[in-house]
Amino acid sequence: MAECNLTIQDTSSIVSPGLVVFREIMNANLSEMLRESGDVSRLRPHCKTHKMKAVTKIQLELGITKHKCATFAEAEMLAESGVKDILLGYNLVGPNIQRAVSFVQRYPEIQFIATADHEIPVRQLSEAMSTAGQSMALLLDLDSGQHRTGIAAGEAANQIYRLFHELPGIEPGGIHLYDGQNHQTDLGERREAVLACWQIASDFRNQLESQGLSVPRIVAGGTGSFPVYASISDPALELSPGTNTFFDNNYGNMFPDLQYIPAARILTRVISRPTEDTITVDLGYKACASDPDVGKRVVFPDLPHAQPILQNEEHLVLRLENAGDFTPGDELLAIPGHICPTSALHKSAYVIENERVTENWEVSSRDRWLTI
Repeated sequence: MAECNLTIQDTSSIVSPGLVVFREIMNANLSEMLRESGDVSRLRPHCKTHKMKAVTKIQLELGITKHKCATFAEAEMLAESGVKDILLGYNLVGPNIQRAVSFVQRYPEIQFIATADHEIPVRQLSEAMSTAGQSMALLLDLDSGQHRTGIAAGEAANQIYRLFHELPGIEPGGIHLYDGQNHQTDLGERREAVLACWQIASDFRNQLESQGLSVPRIVAGGTGSFPVYASISDPALELSPGTNTFFDNNYGNMFPDLQYIPAARILTRVISRPTEDTITVDLGYKACASDPDVGKRVVFPDLPHAQPILQNEEHLVLRLENAGDFTPGDELLAIPGHICPTSALHKSAYVIENERVTENWEVSSRDRWLTI
């Protein structure tokens, strides 16, 4: 991982455990995202990694006009930030169908798109939209092998996509291709696997178009597969990097070829030194994502050999040889293992620029529901 300046001249205003964003590092990550894309118009980054209006507006200033999200709260945050092209990469069921109607009614100037992989909710959405005199686009959620959501390319998928053309209130938006199963650390192996997924989507697109069906876009990829999709020249392809804006430690280890640096850290303070070889910091799993194993939830660059041995809601106990060097009140910076759910655990982030706290950025869409 590249060297970077992590100095904070005055930490007295930072309540720990506090999410901090190093603005210069984030800017470098965004520059690398733009470089890899080859053309800013191809980008549709996911906002789940930050969930912040401030970051969205910075991306808009860079010319990133298309954005992706996973919740209506995130969609609303993007809309209120000025985004005019929003993909909700999630299949709509239950109350979310009426929420979609409310969203397009409130934001008629926005191109709003969602995903679908089953006939019944597609028909329900069509009825709700047409009854309200509204319409929106849908992407067919194509399963490339992760088996989380989506439908395999074939006749059933073809029939669902045909509904996008036939039903009122629905417009054909194209194909959604998320290959979250591709976590190969070796870039050559990852490239081979990603290109195989792309071939599935490309062949299916060609089949649909041969039947006179419109496929205006294929939204593809995530953090690790982003550079592979970026190497593909296809006018319909939209690149959907996930964590790249902030990045995190686990993706850094998994994908060493990616030239990104974790821009979001957690400032934590020692609160106890319970034994000769342990310290306890105020960094429980209410402040960092607990989906990785306890040993991968956070890493301390200044304590590379520290061993996390216990984490509770408000405590993290570390075993280290030089525990005696620490006193309650001492500060450490931790890199989250998984930044996307970590950011949702904080109401706001302290922004560090030129080594000083300059402002606070609200984590605007950390909740499931804002107003819609």
